[in-house]
Amino acid sequence: MPDHADPPGETRPGLAIVPPPERGATRIADRVVAKIAARAAREALPPLPADAVSPHATVVVRRQASGSGGTDGTPTHSARVRVSLELGYPADIGAQCGAVRRHVAERVEALAGMEVPEVAVQVERLHLTHESGAVQGRTR
Repeated sequence: MPDHADPPGETRPGLAIVPPPERGATRIADRVVAKIAARAAREALPPLPADAVSPHATVVVRRQASGSGGTDGTPTHSARVRVSLELGYPADIGAQCGAVRRHVAERVEALAGMEVPEVAVQVERLHLTHESGAVQGRTR
């Protein structure tokens, strides 16, 4: 049985090499990017109490014209992300929000190939966490 594979680096006669911008593109749905962002937000936070709502995200994906694309001429995409979450308290809320912003931007860029110029974090609720040995009671 003959081997029909072309040697590496060679093309078959009559077949043209298509440049990247003309090959087409993979489009990732906004809801998929939102799921990636929500999962990344969960990964960036310490475990929350059982009654806490998992982080959720909304995403606006902007597709730039092919003329302003990447270095190889392919269109680039950017995602503006809004993540809503609940946090434990007392804690350094600013540091937790910053960690969420960084991790969401890194994961969306790595998994979806999109630039993330903005991650807005909205804290919907704080959960009072009791340290071991702390006195239970009213917090002011």
